[in-house]
Amino acid sequence: MSSKNALFEVSLKFIIKNKTGKILILKMPKNSSMAGFYDFPGGRIKESEKLASFSKTIKRELHEELGNKINLEIKEVPVAISRHEYISKTTKGKKYIFWIFFEATMKSGEITISSEHESYNWVKLTKNNYKNYFIKGPLEGAYHYLSHQLP
Repeated sequence: MSSKNALFEVSLKFIIKNKTGKILILKMPKNSSMAGFYDFPGGRIKESEKLASFSKTIKRELHEELGNKINLEIKEVPVAISRHEYISKTTKGKKYIFWIFFEATMKSGEITISSEHESYNWVKLTKNNYKNYFIKGPLEGAYHYLSHQLP
């Protein structure tokens, strides 16, 4: 057994609820390893943000993915975790991402998704339907969030 530490990139993901309790999910593009499925808003911490506050990184990610015309109430305490494995398009090698999920409530505004996703949807996620929407990291994160059990 190797004693080498695992190397993960870190991604901050958001479970955003609307006033009716539905959760925002983003449809992955056809060229994605998760094509046909959904993801949660958020993304990786940049090299330049290694020592920046999480608040600053959270705000940057949400504005990149959802536009700057939204008003969110963000709880800056993690509510779930997951891991995601993918093949890098640039290095062609396996990469690993550790996801930390936060909860937020959409108070007002208009969502303008980035080119990283095809569309968005508000869904009532339950233990009975989350597998219809997600695979890989989002699936594990949704399971952890809905069951409050670590994967």
